[in-house]
Amino acid sequence: MAIVSINPATGETVKTYDEMTPAQAAAAVVQAHEAWRTWRRTPFAERARLMKSAAAILRERKTELAVLMAQEMGKPLKQGVAEAEKCALGCDYFADTAEAHLKPEAITTDASSSYVAFEPLGVILAIMPWNFPLWQVFRFAAPALMAGNVGVLKHASNVPGCALIIEEIFAQAGFPAGTFRTLLVGSSQVKAVIEHPLVRAVTLTGSTPAGQAVAAQAGAALKKTVLELGGSDPYIVLEDADLDLAVQTCATSRLINSGQSCVNAKRFIVVRPLLAAFTQRFVDFMKTKKVGDPLAEGTDVGPQARTDLRDDLHKQVRDSVAKGATLLLGGEIPAGKGSYYPPTVLTNVKPGMPAYDEELFGPVASIIEANDEADAVRIANDSIFGLGAAVFTKDVARGERLTRDLEAGCTFVNALVASDPRLPFGGIKESGYGRELGSYGIREFVNIKMVYIK
Repeated sequence: MAIVSINPATGETVKTYDEMTPAQAAAAVVQAHEAWRTWRRTPFAERARLMKSAAAILRERKTELAVLMAQEMGKPLKQGVAEAEKCALGCDYFADTAEAHLKPEAITTDASSSYVAFEPLGVILAIMPWNFPLWQVFRFAAPALMAGNVGVLKHASNVPGCALIIEEIFAQAGFPAGTFRTLLVGSSQVKAVIEHPLVRAVTLTGSTPAGQAVAAQAGAALKKTVLELGGSDPYIVLEDADLDLAVQTCATSRLINSGQSCVNAKRFIVVRPLLAAFTQRFVDFMKTKKVGDPLAEGTDVGPQARTDLRDDLHKQVRDSVAKGATLLLGGEIPAGKGSYYPPTVLTNVKPGMPAYDEELFGPVASIIEANDEADAVRIANDSIFGLGAAVFTKDVARGERLTRDLEAGCTFVNALVASDPRLPFGGIKESGYGRELGSYGIREFVNIKMVYIK
């Protein structure tokens, strides 16, 4: 069976790859396990040297990597360069901090010595999405490998070139053969890989249904999972917000990666006194954004990654309008080639509409009116998701207080929701469980071993 990379800007085939057979995939897992036997005992200093080398390669090849991302999933070139640089930053961070994060912790008991050690588990399977085809992988791989684990990657089937080039980067950096392997397999083979006896844990970033399926399969095999799933991030704009900052930050967040991110701002909950002014400025700002070829200079919004995803998004918009939402901007599929969708703004968004209840994975903004602060928090939490949330107010103490009431794993005041290698990242409710990044992330896939010496 073939795995085909299709350029979403043109609909043309980029390259066709042969899918691995089940035997080939299993052999790659075995190779990774054999590499782990040595890698787990490799000193932190040597792991760090190799990870720093990977960071340098990412920076050297950032334009090449950005072009590949643009061709395979439509990311605007400047955003692709930034993604490669962020991957390098993550590699450097964990190279510098992994040993400290995993230092044994002494605990006083009646023993002569007792402590907790953090030891690698072995082969970790990463099932990753197409929207950040480098960053999603490196934010798993950098801490996992620095912790002494090894990785096997099942990437999204529309970005096989990105999947293979990540394996190539680790090899070029000097990591031992098998330490990181890419499995070019379709979804039908995932269950068998999860069940392989040498796979010790699974991490997935993707949709909620995908997370439910993987969690069930891994749970049946008694394997730990970390799931980072969908999101419908609320951004609360209070009456004392800096309007210019709020509009620019909210609109920018909505359009990152052409609107295709779990932590894009999606629901803009604005208190009544500021609603009219915010809405007008927001629409005006969205109108300035250029939609076009992701490889062209100055493009802000590229195509959606696949035509079926674009069409699903359009249906959500049309269904919301049919149920009473007001379309202020966009909302029409443009003529011509490519899976493009324009920046779109909906107001009068209410419960029962897709724009209120569902995740809209594309450049569509839902503006929702709130009576006051308490009502805004209620609306923000009226969601099956709980990944990120933001509050805009000039009273920072007020904003910080409200973050404690928001049902989300990541909360921000006067800033857009984003991941940072230094901070834990993840969600609650149907946005998943577990954490990536920071000290909490690097400890997700270790054996927290108690040692007691009488």
